[in-house]
Amino acid sequence: MPQEIAEQESPCLPLDHRDLYLNRDLSMLEFNRRVFEMACDESVPLLERLRFLCISSTNMDEFFEVRVAVQKHRLALGSLHTAADGLTAGDILSRVRERVDVLVEDQYRLLNENLLPALHDEGIQFIRRDDWTEAQAEWIRKFFKHSLLPVLTPIGLDMSHPFPRLLNKILNFIVALEGKDAFGREAKYAIVQAPRSLSRVIRLPAEIADSEHCYVFLSSIIHAHVGDFFPGMKAKSCHQFRVSRNSELMVDEEDVVDLKKAVAGELLERRFGVPVRLEVSNKCPEKLYRFLLEQFELEKSDLYQVKGPVNLYRMAAVYDDVDRPDLKFPPFEPGIPARLKVEDQDMFTIIREGDLLLHHPYQSFKPVVELIKQAAADPDVLVIKQTMYRVVPDSPIVDALIRAARANKEVVAVIELMARFNEEENINMANRLSAAGVQVVYGVMGFKTHGKMVMIVRREGKHLRRYVHLGTGNYHTETSRYYTDFGLLSCDPELSEDVHKLFQQMTGLGRAMRLKTMLSGPFTLHKGLIERIDREAEFARSGKDAKIRAKMNGLEEPGIIQALYRASQAGVKIDLVVRGICCLRPGISGVSDNIRVRSVLGRFLEHSRIFYFHNDGEADLFCASADWMGRNLLRRVETCFPIRNDGLRRDVIAQGLSPYLADNTGTWHLQSDGVYRRLIARGQEKSAQITLMQKLGTLLDE
Repeated sequence: MPQEIAEQESPCLPLDHRDLYLNRDLSMLEFNRRVFEMACDESVPLLERLRFLCISSTNMDEFFEVRVAVQKHRLALGSLHTAADGLTAGDILSRVRERVDVLVEDQYRLLNENLLPALHDEGIQFIRRDDWTEAQAEWIRKFFKHSLLPVLTPIGLDMSHPFPRLLNKILNFIVALEGKDAFGREAKYAIVQAPRSLSRVIRLPAEIADSEHCYVFLSSIIHAHVGDFFPGMKAKSCHQFRVSRNSELMVDEEDVVDLKKAVAGELLERRFGVPVRLEVSNKCPEKLYRFLLEQFELEKSDLYQVKGPVNLYRMAAVYDDVDRPDLKFPPFEPGIPARLKVEDQDMFTIIREGDLLLHHPYQSFKPVVELIKQAAADPDVLVIKQTMYRVVPDSPIVDALIRAARANKEVVAVIELMARFNEEENINMANRLSAAGVQVVYGVMGFKTHGKMVMIVRREGKHLRRYVHLGTGNYHTETSRYYTDFGLLSCDPELSEDVHKLFQQMTGLGRAMRLKTMLSGPFTLHKGLIERIDREAEFARSGKDAKIRAKMNGLEEPGIIQALYRASQAGVKIDLVVRGICCLRPGISGVSDNIRVRSVLGRFLEHSRIFYFHNDGEADLFCASADWMGRNLLRRVETCFPIRNDGLRRDVIAQGLSPYLADNTGTWHLQSDGVYRRLIARGQEKSAQITLMQKLGTLLDE
C-alpha cells in the first residue's frame, strides 16, 4: 500500500490518515539496522566495526527493555490502542519479530564469518574450547579454580530450590544433570549465574598465547568446567542464556511523597521486571529452552537462538584492551575557538565580548567546565543554577558545584531522577550535592527535565549580570567527546532573563511566564514550531522562497508531521536530517514530495538539534534540547534557544546543516515505503564528520 500511495497523482487522504505514517518501533529497528551496516562497512577500521556491532547489540537490548515491553504490556491488558500508522500492539510485535530475526541472524553471521576471521588475521584471536593447547587448558583450569569457582553459585532445582529470580540481562547457564548428590537428592537441572563483575572475555598470558592478543570467552571456560560444580554427578549438557526484562520505572505520581525514595525503590525491582525476551545458545535442545520459557512465562515467539555469546556488547571490552591504532579511527584532538586561545582566560570577560558558540566534539567541552569552575571560585559570583540529566559520576562540574556551595554561594541543581538507565547515578549525585549544601530540586513531577541550562549570577559594580550556557546535549564530560552537540555561552540580557524564568518555573510554583526569545516545552515549543512551519507555507503560497532545514534525533509527533505535510503541499522545500526514528513518509506525491529525509551515521553519534526557517530572508534559527517527538514537545521540560548573532547563525548553518546535506559517505535516504537506502558516493567523497574534524580540530592520520 505505501508504494501505491507514493505513486498517486494527487492527495486523496486526510493528513492524519494512517497510511501517511511510519511505525515508531519499526523505524527504531531501521535505525539499528543502519548501525549494524556500519559494522559491515569494510571502509571502517576493523575494531571500530566490532564496536558498531556491539552498539547494535546494546541498542537491541534497550529496544526490548522499553519498546517491546510497552507493546507486550498493552497486549496483555487487551488495549485497543493503535499507533499513528494504525498498527495494534499485536501487529507491531509480529512485525518486530520478523525484522529482529533477520537482524540477529545477520549480526552473528557477520561476527562468525567476517569479523572473527579478520581479527584472527590481525593477531586478535578468540580461541574455541576444541582448539585449546595443553598449556592453555591447564592455565584455564587454574583460572577457573582460583578466580571463578569461588564467586559462582550453582543452584540445583528441586522442591526446596525453586527456579531463582534471575537478574535482567545477566549471563546464565542451564545445566542438565544426571545422578544423586551427597544428600541423595536427584535433580534434573541446575542454574549457574555469572556476576556482571566478571569479564566476558579473558585474555590469555603471552607465554601461552597463540598471538599478541589471545582471548577465551568466559562462557567457554564455564562450559569446560561446569562439572566441577556438581561433584559425583554428571553434567550432561550446559547452555548459556539470558533474559531481558521490562526496565521502565513505574512511579505512581499520586501516591509519591518522596520522589527520590520512590525511584530508589523501583530501581531495586527493575532488575526483576517482567520478562520480555529469552536468548539461548542455538545448540540448546528444545526440551531445555521450553523449560526456560515456562519458568519465565514467555512464548516461543519471545525466544531468540544465537550462534555465539548471548551478549555481544560485552565484546566491546576488546576494543579498549587492544592497543592497535591502525585498527581504529585516527586520533582526533578537539579544537578551541580562537577567542579562548589565551592564557589564564577569564570566561566572564570573554563572554561579555560577545556570544560564544561551541560545537562538540569537534571543539572541546572544557570551556563549559572552566566557566563553572571559575564561577565556583569567583567571590563576585552569587548564584549558580544548573540542570542535570546525564552527568558522569566523577564529574568535575559536580565537584565545582560542591566547592561553590561550600563557599556560601547559592547553588541550585535541578536533577532529573527519571533519566532512563541513569537513575542510580543521579540519586547518588543528588545525595552528594545535598550533603554539601546544594539546593537539589527534582524537576517537575510528571514532566522530565530534559533542558540543558546553566545560569550564573555575578555582581559587577553596582549591578548584577547573568551568564548562561544553553546546549543541545548533556553536561556529561565523557559523552561530549563523541556526541555531536552545540552549546551557546552568552550574557544577552533577554536570553538570560528567559533562562531565569525557566529556573524559577522549575523550582517554584505558578503559571508559565512569557519568554522573550526562547521556546520551551511543554508550553510554547510545540505551538511555536508549528507556527513557524505554517509561516513558511504562507510564504510559499504567496510565491516567495520558503525553506525549512532541521536536524534532530527523532521525528514522531503527529501535529508536527501534519504541519510539514501542509508546508510541502504549499511548496516549501524541506530537508530533514533525522538520525533515528522518523514516522513521516517523504516523497508521497501531493503530500510530501517536497520533503527529503536523510540519516547520517559515522564515528560520532549525531545528537544536535537545529531548526532553520527561511522566514522570507530573515532567518529564524534555533538550537534545542528537544527532538520532534511527542514526549519532548508535550511531556518534558525542554529548551529551544535562538541563535541571534548573524555570524554565529552562519556558523551553525555551515557546521550543523550544510555538511550533512552534502554528505555522501554515511548517509541513508528514507524512501516513502519506510526503507532506508544508503547513498553511494559518485565522484568526490564528502563526509560531514571528517570535514568538521579537519575544520574545527586536529585529525591525526597515523
